[in-house]
Amino acid sequence: MNEDGSIGSDKLSKILDTFPDLNPKWLITGSGTMTNDSKSYEIKLPTPQPISVTRPRIPFNAAAGSLSIAVDNVTEEECERLPLIPTLPDYDFTIQVRGDSMMPEFHSGDEVACRFIDEASFIQWGLPHVLDTAQGVVLKSIYQDEDNIICKSFNSRYPDFSIPKDEILRMAIVVGFVRQS
Repeated sequence: MNEDGSIGSDKLSKILDTFPDLNPKWLITGSGTMTNDSKSYEIKLPTPQPISVTRPRIPFNAAAGSLSIAVDNVTEEECERLPLIPTLPDYDFTIQVRGDSMMPEFHSGDEVACRFIDEASFIQWGLPHVLDTAQGVVLKSIYQDEDNIICKSFNSRYPDFSIPKDEILRMAIVVGFVRQS
């Protein structure tokens, strides 16, 4: 560019040599059509980004059977979809913690990420699990006891309780959580 902000004739020549369809009048003055002929030019828009991967957030207050996820009692409309949290291990859904029975490990409002357990041999006794029971959804550390599962809270103010194994509809292990500050 020249000191007055105009472009020099040598640069104009290079532009017109590189883009022979450009109308010199348009290039210099901005008036007229951009090209010398009536060709139409396709404008390439950016390629749309793929829809982000999401996981369902199951409503904690859902009726029993809710962890069967979007097939049985909880419909797709009842499950909010949240973006996948890539820093967490692989998980199937999230659920928000309600109450203080699992403090100090989990606080009310924490978002716990859970992976379904399809075989009893994959249960990790002593670790937090989300259980879908005939009585509703429960988040507890679980322990085996013959025909029952003992559910323990981290908060000592809450007593242990047992759930008959045949009343557990579905089970998922907690693989991580997110806490908003």
